[in-house]
Amino acid sequence: MTVTDTLTPQEAFELLLAGNRRFTSGVPDHPNQDAARRTEVAPGQNPFAVLFGCSDSRLAAEIIFDRGLGDLFVVRTAGHVMGPEVMGSIEYGVSILGCPLVVVLGHDSCGAVAAARAAVADGSTAEGYVSDVIEKVTPSVLATNAAGRTEDADFIAAQIEHTVNLLMDRSRVVSDAVAAGRTAVVGLAYRLVDGTAQLVTARGIEVPAPVV
Repeated sequence: MTVTDTLTPQEAFELLLAGNRRFTSGVPDHPNQDAARRTEVAPGQNPFAVLFGCSDSRLAAEIIFDRGLGDLFVVRTAGHVMGPEVMGSIEYGVSILGCPLVVVLGHDSCGAVAAARAAVADGSTAEGYVSDVIEKVTPSVLATNAAGRTEDADFIAAQIEHTVNLLMDRSRVVSDAVAAGRTAVVGLAYRLVDGTAQLVTARGIEVPAPVV
């Protein structure tokens, strides 16, 4: 029996946050990072969470959540923007690997969000496919502006919640898994200075009210 087989969505969420607490306190365990673990997972993987995060180099998932080989199925794009390949990757983690938790991870001082805010404010543009990233973040910026919110945390939280909503709305695989109680989806905002991952939104588990 694998870890994934034995964890509920709630337990997977708590396991992830426990690792973040170890990381922020400066006493990480560095679990599952030795040769024995490498040999153990070589035949197959059984991660307990899909982590869809921003590509920012400061958001190394296994480090900030103090996990190791085979623990997290990681998908990353700038601004955690979604396309078909990303959706398929997340669905693979849920339907094939059986992950009981999907995490959307954003962070403060996000370059993609800042670029989208600048584009909305003054019409600035970016070259190449970076413009597609900005375009996909723009709805979150417009919604935050319309709500009269101005803090960086407000824009970050809006993009995280937007991503969670898109995932739930567009992926029948994920939404059905959540409805059946097999999987939960949570949105977390990472703070670069202190390393904490704060809850923004959740689907499928009982959690405290948002604190971002």
